[in-house]
Amino acid sequence: MRIIYVHGLDSTANSVKGVLLEKYCKAHHPDVEVIRPDLNEAPNKVFDRLCVLVQQGQRANDKVVIMGSSLGGYFASLVSNETGCPAVLLNPSTQPHISLQRFVDDQVIDTIACDDGASPVIYRTTGGWAMTLQDLDWFAAHKLQQITYPEKVFAVIKQGDELLDPKVAADFYQPRGVEVALQFGGDHRMTDFEQQLPLIMKRLLSQG
Repeated sequence: MRIIYVHGLDSTANSVKGVLLEKYCKAHHPDVEVIRPDLNEAPNKVFDRLCVLVQQGQRANDKVVIMGSSLGGYFASLVSNETGCPAVLLNPSTQPHISLQRFVDDQVIDTIACDDGASPVIYRTTGGWAMTLQDLDWFAAHKLQQITYPEKVFAVIKQGDELLDPKVAADFYQPRGVEVALQFGGDHRMTDFEQQLPLIMKRLLSQG
């Protein structure tokens, strides 16, 4: 099995959860390969790159799972829809075209008014992605509206998420047939992720 871990905004390939996942698999499931790409680039490139990684594994007849946290959960949902691979979602973002609007401030609006032909940078992540208004347009054009393979998707959502409204995510996934573990308390970063890993891996391995 290959697990592709998709980090969230303001994270990198060396994200805490990605590293914990890899260490856990090496200790308890040595036959599972964890792939942790750095995805600090435009969303169209992220989506294309993840689809290629999944399809490479599928062509090698490996079981490929995509696991994503926050914005990575949004991408994992899109890639699962596109490729049919199983997905695990951790406090997933479902409306980045809305939630990322928080970076559009007065300075950006002034830049738009000047209109020099370039798409203004609205935010730079710690990993180096220069997010632009064009990126927000991409998210708006790729709204998450359906889950094509709900039986292959598992979401872990913390009710104590202080950044993304957990009700929005649960209300999106549950009616579409996705199994959702809606857990009391917690936080957006899912600081108890290490304790979640036995549950997550048990479910993935039970799928065969």
